[in-house]
Amino acid sequence: MKLAPVALSALAISLAACSTANAEPMAVETAAVADPYPMTPQGAADWVAMVEKDLFDFSVEYGRVLWLNSTYIVHDSDMLAAKYGAESTEKSVAYANKAAEYARVSGLDPEVARKLDILRNGIVMPAPVRDGAAAELATLSTQLGSMYGKGKGTLDGKEINGSDIEAAMGNLDLTPAQKQEMWESWHNNVGAPMRQDYLRMIGIANEGAQELGFDDLGAMWRSNYDMDPDAFAAETERMWQEVKPLYMALHTYVRSKLNEKYGDEIQPASGPIRADLLGNMWGQSWGNIYPMVAPEGAGDVGYDLTSLIEEKGYDEVQMVRVGEDFFSSMGFAPLPETFWERSQFTKPQDREVVCHASAWDVDNVDDLRIKMCIKRNAEDFIVIHHELGHNYYQRAYNKQDYLHLNGANDGFHEAIGDMIALSITPEYLVQIDMLDPADVPSADKDIGLLLRQAMDKIAFLPFGLMVDRYRWGLFDGSIPSDSLNAGWNDLRLEYQGITPPVARDESQFDAGAKYHIPGNVPYTRYFLAHILQFQFYKAACDQAGWEGPLHRCSFYGNEEVGKNLNAMLEMGASKPWPDALEAFTGQRQMSGEALVEYFAPLQAWLDEQNEGKPQGW
Repeated sequence: MKLAPVALSALAISLAACSTANAEPMAVETAAVADPYPMTPQGAADWVAMVEKDLFDFSVEYGRVLWLNSTYIVHDSDMLAAKYGAESTEKSVAYANKAAEYARVSGLDPEVARKLDILRNGIVMPAPVRDGAAAELATLSTQLGSMYGKGKGTLDGKEINGSDIEAAMGNLDLTPAQKQEMWESWHNNVGAPMRQDYLRMIGIANEGAQELGFDDLGAMWRSNYDMDPDAFAAETERMWQEVKPLYMALHTYVRSKLNEKYGDEIQPASGPIRADLLGNMWGQSWGNIYPMVAPEGAGDVGYDLTSLIEEKGYDEVQMVRVGEDFFSSMGFAPLPETFWERSQFTKPQDREVVCHASAWDVDNVDDLRIKMCIKRNAEDFIVIHHELGHNYYQRAYNKQDYLHLNGANDGFHEAIGDMIALSITPEYLVQIDMLDPADVPSADKDIGLLLRQAMDKIAFLPFGLMVDRYRWGLFDGSIPSDSLNAGWNDLRLEYQGITPPVARDESQFDAGAKYHIPGNVPYTRYFLAHILQFQFYKAACDQAGWEGPLHRCSFYGNEEVGKNLNAMLEMGASKPWPDALEAFTGQRQMSGEALVEYFAPLQAWLDEQNEGKPQGW
């Protein structure tokens, strides 16, 4: 697995001194201490080359340990992960500090200077250099990940694991009381016990970021986007404002439907939406409750993807084969046989695993894998396409230098598979023989199709933005540690207009019940991906010569689009992201305009439905 600049501590290099009996002792001593990487442009270039080889080799071994720990959660795999995690962190920090020194050398080759920036900026959780800090940070990180993987909630008083409770939250047959039980038990059992360890962990990492010259860890994370950290934060806010009117309209409409369903006591007609009623543990995607809010007459789009999967009799592996076929139709080579041998497609019955979906390239070449606990439903069918997007991106750039084995920015990596998933249109389903041509919904069903998409894509946007804004606040102190829980729920209210189903206090840590928080996965990438996927999709549809409504476009089978897409993918992180964006879309700024165009018919319809209803909270 590519470990983005997980760096090695600068190794002490001892020069073998081969001397004759007549050599002067002083000469031997001088040779032994000669610096092979002086503070010169060439010395910096040689040092970077050494680092990249070192990192490549280490990342392969560490990747295997992490895979083991994710698919066999036991005491020994936890210990291995903690050991390698500590070594990884120590190496990361030492290389980052040394990179900062080399960055001050005059006359650096631009490519070397870029790689030095990647080394300095790319650590997610840096430890300070003091003794024991890296080991403590790695231990805390491993413990938190393990706690999440083993986490359980309850339904009707009976234990239910993380994968199953996520699915159950989308069950429309369950009562609000059952939804509340699952929501409350999951957040209490998983999040709350993490509170003190999480505070300790981010305190150590914040200290490490400050030693590297950043104001705090949030500034360090935001420095990884080829622009000033504050300018990047402003860019994300600009994009949010472009798409916010659509979210506000969707929120108003969905709240009114929930009020009709449950009444004022459960869901008032004004104010925020109760978090557990949205069909998802975190209220980040609302697609599971689409049948409850579907527009009369247009809501039945004529087919149900989950039912189509069942009718075809696809098992979990066959669902992945369908995803592979989409990429193959665009001219991409098939996945290697080892992918099918080594991936985790279903949840094992004999052990604990991390079910959260992820894509891996263990050897930085072609040991591609996905790790999922696939369920035979529409949601996981789409997630499969998303994860395969990572894998095809990883393989496309595998000829790049180690420090460029990454997406142009992390939002790019997340957007590729989602762009493909947008092409899962009725017309595409006919092409792959999943849908009968007679069942393709007519144009009068477009509002239903768009609303179904918006329940996931648009509903996600404020959540995608606020998760890191929450952590940025913790890192810079604007959210104090004694308001850890209030800070999370305040931001959820501000951005999402969502409130917990029960009162919460500072004994809780609701954010910890979301995988990416204890997992230390920066989250703004997902917000960017939800913007970029539409930008990429529109570019692909334009290249394919599509002339109908944007949301009906599929570029399945178009090798010209595949060729153009691969030209961007194979760049990896070798160029600033605006260069990669321009290579495929012709644009140099991330923009929500394509998303707004895609959903324009829905926006107009929602505005009509919401006339006279209170908007906002």
